[in-house]
Amino acid sequence: MRAVVHLLLAVGVFHLARAQESSGILRLTEAAVALPGELPCPGWDCDCALRQVGCCCATSRMHEVEELTYTRLTDMWQSIKQLDRSVQETIGGRRVAFTASGIPSMHCFGPFSIDVSVPYNTVSLNHGDGYNPALGVFTAPRAGLYSFSFTAYSRRASAGDHMFFQLQLLRNGEVMASVWEENREDSEDSSTQGVLLSLERGGQVYVLLRTGRKLCGDAAGRNAFSGYMVHAVSS
Repeated sequence: MRAVVHLLLAVGVFHLARAQESSGILRLTEAAVALPGELPCPGWDCDCALRQVGCCCATSRMHEVEELTYTRLTDMWQSIKQLDRSVQETIGGRRVAFTASGIPSMHCFGPFSIDVSVPYNTVSLNHGDGYNPALGVFTAPRAGLYSFSFTAYSRRASAGDHMFFQLQLLRNGEVMASVWEENREDSEDSSTQGVLLSLERGGQVYVLLRTGRKLCGDAAGRNAFSGYMVHAVSS
């Protein structure tokens, strides 16, 4: 019984508070209507809200919100487009790769009286335009870690001839890897080497045919030179 009484008292207090709140709003509205002149309300149209003037007191404010939202969305879209351009520029700059094969002569390339860089003249890939087929030289367009590989292939030039080739991979004039063959038993042979090299921008890598050596019988483009950037580094 006591619990019921308490509940009824709580409900009564709640309704009394609501009635007082409604009464306060009513008195505020009546005072606003009775006050002469424009009501001083910064930021919102209290003259409209309290005096019940017009059909929609929030129209002006809603228009302001719409314009502000549109402006912010436009700025956000421009920022996203700029970010996308920056990402594309960064990704595009990292697309460095090349593959070239074949030697200038179908019979024999060499022997020469000096060391000669091998101009692999059939280029199937050259992202970043780092490889020069006329010289057989790759020039790094940006600093980074690069992977290179090259394959040497040769046949005996004629019956009774012997296999006699030696190729070296050089970075800025320094030997990084080498393959060679010298025998009379095999009619043809090949060898492949691969290396990882750090390069500064402008660094050069190329394959050198050593003095007095030769590559023969490569009609199918088995001699090849390729490379790609693994990742860029700050120079």
